[in-house]
Amino acid sequence: MQKKVLKELMIDLEQELLRLGYTKGSMNFYKRRWKMLLEFADTCGELYYTERLGINFIETCFNILEKDFDGTLTQSEVQNLRVIRMLGDFQLHGTILRRYYKHKEILHNPYFIEVINNFKRYCIDRDYSVVTIGHYSKQAAKFLDFVDSQSLGSCSEINLAVINNYIKTLAGYSYKTVEQILCSLRALFKFLYLNGLTDNDYSLKVPMIQARKQTRIPSVWSEENFKKLIAAIDRGNPTGKRDYAIIFLVSRLGLRCSDIKKLTLENFRWEDKQLVFVQSKTRTILSLPLTQDVGWAVIDYLRYGRPKVDSSYVFIRHLAPFLPFSEEDHLHQIIAKYMKMAHIPKGKKKVGMHSLRHTLASMLLEKDTPLPAISEILGHVNTESTAVYLKVDIEKLKECPLDLQEDTVYE
Repeated sequence: MQKKVLKELMIDLEQELLRLGYTKGSMNFYKRRWKMLLEFADTCGELYYTERLGINFIETCFNILEKDFDGTLTQSEVQNLRVIRMLGDFQLHGTILRRYYKHKEILHNPYFIEVINNFKRYCIDRDYSVVTIGHYSKQAAKFLDFVDSQSLGSCSEINLAVINNYIKTLAGYSYKTVEQILCSLRALFKFLYLNGLTDNDYSLKVPMIQARKQTRIPSVWSEENFKKLIAAIDRGNPTGKRDYAIIFLVSRLGLRCSDIKKLTLENFRWEDKQLVFVQSKTRTILSLPLTQDVGWAVIDYLRYGRPKVDSSYVFIRHLAPFLPFSEEDHLHQIIAKYMKMAHIPKGKKKVGMHSLRHTLASMLLEKDTPLPAISEILGHVNTESTAVYLKVDIEKLKECPLDLQEDTVYE
């Protein structure tokens, strides 16, 4: 993008904010700050916007850089920083890099809205999960919003330069987030090509992340911290009974959150002491032994904790109107709540519900449970997904090279 003088840059940025539907109050705020920045740039003899100019402006007029480093900024101070970051992003990428969308409607152009609606139907026809469809649609909408911001009127104008410029805006996101966004873009580009909206199949051109899932070290709980977590749960109140049962379903049987949220009474085969359900992720049937501690935890919740509502789901939210958990809810707040109550430090590892699955796999591995058996318990399609849990057992890792030439059969 050709470099523009600061005043012209602000005029173009104002038009982009108006296109995105920023409120009158927000526009007035930005205009006031832009006027201050123009006056500051004039005193410094600067005609163009630079990062150094923006930083000097913020420090001179608001003196908040030290607070930024300490993480103690107020909301108003964050907004002042947003002014210079927005200018820098717009100058570099020609668009506004919005990390958080205040409104659910990302797109405003009727043409691109229709494209996204058709893309959703495309994903539904391919039997993608509800969560996957939601993720793909949201990321695709963000990309098309970027396309719209570049003054491109249709998908036929998308090319590799546009795609590469968008990928550059992902700088600063984690590896995993970038990987998920690129996966969404591949699905979108495949859809666009199959429906004649682009002449080229750009899904084949989206770069691959040069890293392997197996390089991650999974988060696991120590026995001491897990006991503290369980002890912090008040099983005398309904919410505590629910949370206790959920945590045991994850830590004892290895269920995914998506499956726990969809459990119904029909899934519990009490006579056979089995829990049978169709997994949301793999669409395969999984049958697990219903252990005594898990079974009684669920029964205790159903009898004395669950609100009396007409819902087929076992686990529901305990705030009116007592609905099931949403598709986007990963139940992380449950773990965070009891960690805080038990004074368990978070550390650097992720400690959501999924970490309890990791812990279960780790415990099974320590008991010399065969890898295929662990895969079956966790509901993995193959042992490659389960192999990541070997990373937490150094002793087992040392043994792995010794068996490379052997064919082991598990009965």
